[in-house]
Amino acid sequence: MTQAEKEQDNGKEKEKEREKEKDKEQQRGVKRPIAPPAIPEPVQEQIQSNFVVVIHPGSRTLRIGRATDTLPVTVPHVIARRHKQSGQPRYEDTWLLREGLNKPESKEQRQNGLKMVDQAIWSKKMSNGVRRTPVSAEQARAYNCQIRPAVLDSSSRVKWTNTAHHPPHLVGEEALYVNPSDCYNIHWPVVRGQLNVRPGPGGSLTAVLADLETIWSYVIQKHLEIPLKDLKYYRCVLLVPDIYNRQHIKEVVNMLLIKMGFSAIIVHQESVCATFGSGLSSACVVDVGDQKTSLCCVEDGVSHRNSRLCLAYGGSDVTRTFFWLLQRAGFPYRDCQLSSRLDCQLLQHLKETFCHLDQDISGLQDHEFQTRFPEAPALLYQVRLGDEKLQAPMGLFYPTTFGIVGQKMTSLQYRSQGDSEDPHDEHYLLATQSKQEQSSKSAAERKAISRPGGALDGEMSSQGGIGELSELPRGCGSGGSGGGMQGEMELGPGQGECLMGSAEVDEPLSAHLSRKTAIMSQFESKALGLDKAILHSIDCCASDETKRKMYSSILVVGGGLMFHGAQEFLLHRIINKMPPSFRRLVDNVEVITRPKDMDPRLISWKGGAVLACLDTTQEMWIHQREWQRFGVRMLRERAAFVW
Repeated sequence: MTQAEKEQDNGKEKEKEREKEKDKEQQRGVKRPIAPPAIPEPVQEQIQSNFVVVIHPGSRTLRIGRATDTLPVTVPHVIARRHKQSGQPRYEDTWLLREGLNKPESKEQRQNGLKMVDQAIWSKKMSNGVRRTPVSAEQARAYNCQIRPAVLDSSSRVKWTNTAHHPPHLVGEEALYVNPSDCYNIHWPVVRGQLNVRPGPGGSLTAVLADLETIWSYVIQKHLEIPLKDLKYYRCVLLVPDIYNRQHIKEVVNMLLIKMGFSAIIVHQESVCATFGSGLSSACVVDVGDQKTSLCCVEDGVSHRNSRLCLAYGGSDVTRTFFWLLQRAGFPYRDCQLSSRLDCQLLQHLKETFCHLDQDISGLQDHEFQTRFPEAPALLYQVRLGDEKLQAPMGLFYPTTFGIVGQKMTSLQYRSQGDSEDPHDEHYLLATQSKQEQSSKSAAERKAISRPGGALDGEMSSQGGIGELSELPRGCGSGGSGGGMQGEMELGPGQGECLMGSAEVDEPLSAHLSRKTAIMSQFESKALGLDKAILHSIDCCASDETKRKMYSSILVVGGGLMFHGAQEFLLHRIINKMPPSFRRLVDNVEVITRPKDMDPRLISWKGGAVLACLDTTQEMWIHQREWQRFGVRMLRERAAFVW
């Protein structure tokens, strides 16, 4: 008999003995504790990459495709839903407009921001060593006010979406070109990187999830040509923001596995996928999107929690600011409205075509652009522009230029609020940890008092206990503190020092929390410029070695900073503002805007596709049956980041 067969026989005998013991206990009436079902080890199997769908949902654009595709399908992340009843009021989510723009202080704030931008433009010399000569808006205005459009064609050849057959919903480009007079509501299900849950029609979590399911199902069927009934053979990689809402992620995963029917899923963060897509092991990832800018330091495939920042502005704020500057310069297309979908598309195109961050381009220049709208002739406009093309994108470094007042502009990672489906979460660990600390201390005190001459030892012991308690991490020291910290920010040592300075050890917990809350609300209301946010994120890393790695690899992804000259401009600002101590330590500061000459908007999606093909990700897959049985516990067990 071989060794393997002997071991197999021994295992069978032990199993039989255990069964006999259980039978005896049942006969004696012994009650065994009910243990929670153990989460099984992930099954190792060969993954076929062409059966993996990678989904990267953005605020303005959805990118989706098979892991084997060279490029993803890119569609506007919008849906038009037909009214259930006739006469229903029409509702449309705004695109470039947002809360906080029409406050009394907005105009003054914009003007102050523009003054700072002009000062920065003048202070930086051109490559020939000469300072730029500022160009006033009045010089361009005199010319632009005289311009009248030329008719290119009596028909623009652009048509409204045909809704004669009354489709219940329309997705992507078709939704953008729905006639405003038709009975449809327009919804963008993702806003500033989070689900667009809000008061009003279609704003409930259920409605937003239904919109996502409809859009994604439509694109999978039409563009990827996968019948929905076949999704049981496919797996899914879902890219989520670095600063995420746990409840929303849970609901989206449930929708993909249970409602849409994918067989398995991996959830991973955009920043880590960006490093995979660009082939970097470590980087400070700066993701400038349409409506939000997120920053995070990633080292060897792990996102540093303390370094995560989300700024509530992006490319659409630059577009809106550019429109305001165009109006000051006498923009010849005078019917342009921020409330019109098609005008917003035109302004987006003009920003991408004209704006730049190249200090060497100066003076007045003539440009032309076309307007092609349904039921209108195609028109050609001439426009003369000066510094407006540079001032608008510089709003990313001076966000007061956006004129947003009274809004939360900066977010950090929140501590988990807890989930009834996941009882053994970090709150459970904090609570049990503090109970264990208290019980061990009381046991030590009882032992000390029971000794001969115990009164003196008891005093010494209790004093020692107080000393130990004060040195615990804040939030673990008292029984009630676990609940009190639920809504607080998750601040690590780096961020704590950056925002709060060194705290006194004997500061009462309540005073510490109130001070922390006040500092956090003050920090969140401020809009950090992009360069300052990068410095803050890197400064929150734990060690100087990590900080040095991050300075030497600043990776810019997303479509919000795709301006000519952006790389050199950002590099110049980082070098000028980085701490002097690090200028000596860092060999070279590098800003990467097009790794491997790839489109920066697709890098995170590409990283998700790379992730799906790696052998090391086998253990990260969450299967449909596991999700049905264990629910959100699977994300805590299998997610590649701390859930």
